[in-house]
Amino acid sequence: MFYSLDPLFKKISVFCILIFSQIAFSQGTLSEYKSAISVDSTYRNKVFNTPNSFHWLGSDLLLYKNNTENGFTYLLVNVNEGTQLPLFDHEVVARKLTEKFDEKVNSDSLDLSDFTFKIASRQLTFHYEESIVEYSLRTNEILSIKPLDKHDNRNRGYWGNRFDEKGNKPVYSPDSTQVAFIKNDNLFIENKKTEEEFQLSFDGSPGNFYSSYIKWSPDGEKIMAYKVKPGDDRKIYFVESSPKEQLQPKLQSRDYLKPGDELPFRSPQLFLVQSKKHIAIPTDEFNQQFRLNNFDWREDSSAFTFEYNQRGHQAYKVIEINALNGNVSVLINETCRTFIDYSSKKYRYDVADGKELIWTSERDGHNHLYLYDGETGKVKKQLTRGDWVVRKVIHVDEKNREVYFVASGLDKDQDPYFQHYCKVDFNGKNFTRFTTENGNHELTFSDDYQYYVDQYSRVDAPPVTVLKEAKSQKVKMIMQEADHSKLVAQGWRAPEVFTAKGRDGLTDIWGIIIRPSTFNPKKVYPVVEYIYAGPHSSFVPKNFSAIHRSMNAMAELGFIVVQIDGMGTSNRSKAFHDVAWKNLKDGGFPDRKLWIKAAAKKYPYINANKVGIYGTSAGGQNAAAALVFNSDFYNVAVSSCGCHDNRMDKIWWNEQFMGYPVGPHYAACSNVENASQMQGNLMLILGEVDDNVDPASTMQFANALIKANKNFELVTVPGMGHSSGGEFGERKRKDFFVKHLLDVDPPSWEAIYN
Repeated sequence: MFYSLDPLFKKISVFCILIFSQIAFSQGTLSEYKSAISVDSTYRNKVFNTPNSFHWLGSDLLLYKNNTENGFTYLLVNVNEGTQLPLFDHEVVARKLTEKFDEKVNSDSLDLSDFTFKIASRQLTFHYEESIVEYSLRTNEILSIKPLDKHDNRNRGYWGNRFDEKGNKPVYSPDSTQVAFIKNDNLFIENKKTEEEFQLSFDGSPGNFYSSYIKWSPDGEKIMAYKVKPGDDRKIYFVESSPKEQLQPKLQSRDYLKPGDELPFRSPQLFLVQSKKHIAIPTDEFNQQFRLNNFDWREDSSAFTFEYNQRGHQAYKVIEINALNGNVSVLINETCRTFIDYSSKKYRYDVADGKELIWTSERDGHNHLYLYDGETGKVKKQLTRGDWVVRKVIHVDEKNREVYFVASGLDKDQDPYFQHYCKVDFNGKNFTRFTTENGNHELTFSDDYQYYVDQYSRVDAPPVTVLKEAKSQKVKMIMQEADHSKLVAQGWRAPEVFTAKGRDGLTDIWGIIIRPSTFNPKKVYPVVEYIYAGPHSSFVPKNFSAIHRSMNAMAELGFIVVQIDGMGTSNRSKAFHDVAWKNLKDGGFPDRKLWIKAAAKKYPYINANKVGIYGTSAGGQNAAAALVFNSDFYNVAVSSCGCHDNRMDKIWWNEQFMGYPVGPHYAACSNVENASQMQGNLMLILGEVDDNVDPASTMQFANALIKANKNFELVTVPGMGHSSGGEFGERKRKDFFVKHLLDVDPPSWEAIYN
C-alpha cells in the first residue's frame, strides 16, 4: 500500500535536496576562484622536452635549445653521426656569466636566446638579459659583452594606414655617384662629384606631390617615382586621464582612416636620368586604388613592377611598366565576386627575373598555386588542386623548379586545420608530403633542404620532435618526446577536440572543450564561449599547450569553456570563408549554436540553456553581437574593446570584408544601430587609450543602449590600450559570469588574494 506525502513535506524535501546539492556541487566558490587565479603558475613549467630555437649550421649540424626538469640544455646534433650532445659545459658558462655580470647565475636556469655558432672558430654568440655575449668554446672565456640595441620599432600609424609619404629622404644611385631627392614637391637629382643639381619633374604640387619613395633601376639609368594626391586626414582622439608624468590629463590623437574615407591616389612616373626625360604612366589600369605597393625593378632594368589592390578588394593586379616607353602590361589580373584575401593568402614569386610568376588564388574554390607566363600574363599551369588549401609558401627552388609550401585539409581523418608540409614541381607533378602524422606540424629545413626538424603536436597530445631526411621523409633520429606527466599530476585535463555539423548539415565545424580540473560529470555546467571570429584567420588552438589563453582559468570557476571556428573564418574553402562577406554580424553564430547543442546532447552535464560568451577586439564585436542578434541562445556576454560598428574601425580590415562603397549592410551589421534588440546581461570593457579600435565605438554602443533603456555594465580602464582589460578586466569578467550564469555572488577579491 502506498501513501501520498503531505504537499508541504514534499516542498520541504525538495528544498533540502536543492540546498544539499548546491553544497555538494557548488561552483564559483572561494576555493575555485583561488584555483582560477593560480592555474597559470600551477601548470607552468610542467612539460619537458619541448625544444625550440632550431639553428642549422650548414647541412649536417643542428643547434637547438631544450627544456628539461633540470633546466635548459643546448644541444648540437651531428646528422651524419646520428648524435646529439651538449654544446658546452653549463656549469662553466654559468660561472663565467656570474663573474662578468656580478650576479649569481645558476647552471640549471641558464636561459639564453638568439644564439648563433661559428663552427670553425667554435665561437658562440647569444643574448643574456639585456646583453649580447660572445663566448669561445675553445678557451671557455667570454670574449665580449655588448648592450642590446633597444630601438622602439612600433608603428602607431599601422592600423590607420594614412600612407603619409611626404619628406625629403635622399636615395643614392646604385654606384652612389648620384642622389635623388624631393624638393618643393618635385623630384631632383644631384651629381655627387660635381654637386650639380637637376630638376627631373615639374608637375609636383602640394596637392599632388612626389613621394619620398624613390627607386633607382639597377643600372642607375632610370628612376621610378610616384606622385601622391592626398586623401582624407582623419584622426581619432582620446584622453589619457591618468598619465604617469603629470597630474593633468593628455589629449592624444592618431592618424586613422575609416571605411569610406578618401584614400591617397598614386601616379607612378618614369624618368630617364641621362636624357632627363619624364615619361608619365597612364593610370587606366589602376585608377580605383585602395593601394599600390611592392614597387620593384627587374634585375636587367628593362621594367619595373608593382601591385594594384582595387578598392573593394574584388580585383588585384600585378602590373609591369616598360622602362623604355612606359607601356603598361597587366601580368596578373585576379578578380573575385566577393573579396580577395590579400592580407592573408596572397603570394607572389617572380622566377628568373619575371619570366614566370608563382601566384596563389582561390579561383577554384580553394587556395592553390598557379604558374604564370611572365611575358604573356597567361596561366601556364595550376600547380596544386583539390579540396584542401595552401596555407603559405616557404621556399621556391628555382634550380630544381620546385615549390615548398604548407597545406591544410589533406587528410579526411585529421583535423582540416592541421598544417602539413609539401612540395610540388613547376609542372604540377611530383607532389611530395614531408609530414603525414596526425598532428599540427612545424618544420625547420637545413640550408640545402636535405634534412628537416619536424615538431608536431595536438591540443591533446604533447610535441614529438624528430629529424627526417627530405628525400625519403624517413626519421633519422627521435630528438625529443615531450613529457607532460607532471602536468597531468597537477590535475590538468587535455582539451577535447569536438566536431559537429554546421548550418548546412554537411560541413564539419571544429572546436575544443575545456573542463575544470575538478570536473565532475554529476554536476551541471553552464557554457562559456571564448570567441574571435575575425575573417582574417582561424583561431581554435591546434598545438599542445598547458594553458589556452584565459579559458583554463575561466573553466576552474565551474564552467565548460569552448572555442569554435564557425563559417566566415579562414583556412577552409572559399565558400566557407565567404559567409563573412558584407555580413560580419553573422560571426558563425548559426554554426556555434548547433555545435554547443550537439556537445550538450552528447554530454548531459553541459547546460546549453545557460551560455555566456566573451571576446576582445573583433571578438568584442562578436560577443556583443551574441546578445544583439542571437539572444535566443546566449544569456551573458562580456565584450572588450570591440568595434561595434564597422564604419568606426580601421579602413583596411573592415573594407576588406565588408566591401566598398559603404552601404546599408554596414548599418545592418552594427551593434550600435541594432542596440534596441539587445537582451541578456552585457558588460562592456574599454581601454581609454585604445589606438587599435576607436574607443568611441564602445561609447557609441553604450549611448545607444542607454537610449534604448537597456541595462548593462561599462568598465573603462584608465591608461589601458587595446586589450581585454588587464588584470582588472579579468576580475570583472570572472565575477560577471559567476553572478549571471551560476547565480552566485562572487567572493571578495581581498579574500581571494589572501
